[in-house]
Amino acid sequence: MSFLPKVEQLDKMVTEKAGFKRAFIITGQTYTRKVDIEVLSVLASLGASVHKLFRSQEKSDVVLASRAPLLRVWVLPVPLLFPQICTDIRLLANLKEMEEPFEKQQIGSSAMPYKRNPMRSERCCSLARHLMILVTDPLQTASVQWFERTLDDSANRRICLAEAFLTADTILNTLQNISEGLVVYPKVIERRIRQELPFMATENIIMAMVKAGGNRQDCHEKIRVLSQQAAAVVKQEGGDNDLIERIQADAYFSPIHSQLDHLLDPSTFTGRASQQVQRFLEEEVYPLLKPYESVMKVKAELCL
Repeated sequence: MSFLPKVEQLDKMVTEKAGFKRAFIITGQTYTRKVDIEVLSVLASLGASVHKLFRSQEKSDVVLASRAPLLRVWVLPVPLLFPQICTDIRLLANLKEMEEPFEKQQIGSSAMPYKRNPMRSERCCSLARHLMILVTDPLQTASVQWFERTLDDSANRRICLAEAFLTADTILNTLQNISEGLVVYPKVIERRIRQELPFMATENIIMAMVKAGGNRQDCHEKIRVLSQQAAAVVKQEGGDNDLIERIQADAYFSPIHSQLDHLLDPSTFTGRASQQVQRFLEEEVYPLLKPYESVMKVKAELCL
């Protein structure tokens, strides 16, 4: 067995020559098929994040405002953000708060001329679902191998591994194109905030009243009645949210009338969100992106 050190030395040399720092200590002809599961799981996670963000745009605008800077990190490494992104964009587009890029001669809908369907985000969602499902192939392959390995893995691997990387590449390219031309409509967001903020501020109003000497239970009941009345105006009459006007007209709330403008300041509802996002970018995102600065300057071109 005197040849064993030479074998190990040769293995080390081949590993270094191939550009790897480490190699599997125990393998046969092939590496364990569990590796394929790990690789495609990362890509599938990317698909899940992309899909969600491009469809869920119905979130509260105050919450949206607090997380908007995250739009800058869409092109992060694979596991972070995919379908999640596109779901949010599609829903927000429905509320007319933001839109993906729209070309001058682009047809938004073949049936309804006024529509501007978020086709890039829809494409990402569609491809992301395909990307997420591909991980089932290596799961099946690894689970049915006979002893060390059987040859029924080859054809499957040649398809699913290549498709996963090609699909992920297409999604990332589309995402980059979206992020480079994304349009946000602050006035629409501001209007929605004005409509929803009075309801969101009710807890702060109650706390302010308690600090001014009021009874919490009495104040809660007053707010509950006025809120239901304001909601009825919105839902049954199609009117604006007049909760604040009702509070201003009620003498019970006179101790805090002068505080209402401050209690309705949207910036007081986002907490540390902006600082957290900035710290996340500086400590996590930018260091990861720095090695790829040269290729990130290239704009993404799509064939629609």
